[in-house]
Amino acid sequence: MTTLTNLPDGISILPITKWQNGHENFVHTFKENCSFKLSIPSSKSTNPYFDTTKNFQWVIQYALDHNIQLRALGNGWSFSEVAICEGGLVDTKALRLTFNLKNSFIAADYLQKGGNTGNLFFSECGISILDLDEKLEQDSNPRRSLKASGASNGQTIAGCTSTGTHGSAFNVGAVHDSIVGLHIVVGPDRHVWIEKKSNPVASDDFIKWLGAEAIKDDDMFNAAVVSFGSFGFIHGILIETEPIFLLEQYRTGNVVYNDSLKQVMNQLDFSSIQNQLPSSPDAGAKELYHFEILVNLQMFEPDNPQKGVYFKTMYKVPYRNDYTKIVVNDHGFTYGDDLLGVVESVLDGLGPGLSSLLVPGLVNKLFPLAFTANQSMTGTIGETFSNTKFRGKAASAAIAVQSDSASAVLEEIVAINSVTPFAGALALRYVKGTDALLGFTHFPKTCIMELDGVDCDLSRSFIKKVWTRLDELNIPFTMHWGKFNFGLTPALVNKMYGEKLRKWKFCRKQLLSDEAQKVFTNNFMLQCGLCD
Repeated sequence: MTTLTNLPDGISILPITKWQNGHENFVHTFKENCSFKLSIPSSKSTNPYFDTTKNFQWVIQYALDHNIQLRALGNGWSFSEVAICEGGLVDTKALRLTFNLKNSFIAADYLQKGGNTGNLFFSECGISILDLDEKLEQDSNPRRSLKASGASNGQTIAGCTSTGTHGSAFNVGAVHDSIVGLHIVVGPDRHVWIEKKSNPVASDDFIKWLGAEAIKDDDMFNAAVVSFGSFGFIHGILIETEPIFLLEQYRTGNVVYNDSLKQVMNQLDFSSIQNQLPSSPDAGAKELYHFEILVNLQMFEPDNPQKGVYFKTMYKVPYRNDYTKIVVNDHGFTYGDDLLGVVESVLDGLGPGLSSLLVPGLVNKLFPLAFTANQSMTGTIGETFSNTKFRGKAASAAIAVQSDSASAVLEEIVAINSVTPFAGALALRYVKGTDALLGFTHFPKTCIMELDGVDCDLSRSFIKKVWTRLDELNIPFTMHWGKFNFGLTPALVNKMYGEKLRKWKFCRKQLLSDEAQKVFTNNFMLQCGLCD
């Protein structure tokens, strides 16, 4: 039986039993002596990456010997309990090795299709999106960019892809849609390299360097890429990048909500509002990259320009050196770590009646400070999507719907808000659909309804009413795995994903032994019906 004496080089005990997520939504208790921290082995080695793979396998054997569950710990970014378990955590944040693949490590098919060595960037699981942006945009030669990012960059790359972080890349998709290969440790004596058969990227030499078993299968890759830690420990990720580019961002205020805007929301047809956009969506060198509609639910009225919506548009343009870099204004207003917690306590202390009366005025006061109209700026993707504005005890839910139902869903949300005011705001973002079996950007043209605000009883009640109402109306929708999703049940998840769910579960059973499935199963999966 594996013991805690004489731990392998690169493994140490993580002395935690109580742990709180980054957004302070919950505290979880873990079993004593069941959590570990992995780091790069200090001893001289010809392949420290391979030695770390062995350490992952040691940890899995320990879990098998002691009948415990394990989950990899990133930066604790998720609002839900998707990434925790009843056993322990494995802190992987020190695993930050990155490199470009040389020609001999790349499949001939990939190069013959026009790919090149500069496109592919390999990263260990623990690096944050923030640091990944820095390595690509500042240290790479030539400089590169990620294709997509979430609204903020605090997540680790493994946590980001595992929960389906979506961003708002109009023609690209979610973050995981730019991932082309995964190195996953699935047992004490097995680790695998997974890529699509339809898109081979890694050569036999690279897979041999990893020491991994090759699995080239589209379904298996599409299952594993969004699997919230349940397919094993993701050790390495191969990302497809592109030459560095800039995003020109514009904000426009008080756009009237009328039939013309509904046409945009539902069909992504911008012809009727061309004069309200900074540039045409088809303006040659300027590609519309990000389109977002911001709604203050407390000050919204159809056909009233004084109670309209905000636009946030971003255009992708070639990189140049002579742009004014985005500067974060730390002296102005921001939702600080303590403010949201104070507001939460006030609202909960007042009870539902008084808090319902207080919310509209509170939101109307804070909304203009957080979302400034008539603002423009230019930056790289790393500069544009930097640190989140909402810190501390924030509430965040994201519901994906088909874009053709966007205006109908908005109007349902407005109606719910008139009865149960939401202490926050609504953003509609548009993202290209994903091939990932359980990617929540599930629809070919996905509109994401993002609800961000104060984490209080009133907010949770409001969010729950939204997805309950959509289910009653039989409007197809999915929920972000890493945000508020306490309404998920086996029946609802099956309704959302259907055959894709069954295929995902089949792939997991094919990949993991029965014993390993127990190690990588948690209560969240049982709640959602993701395992038998």
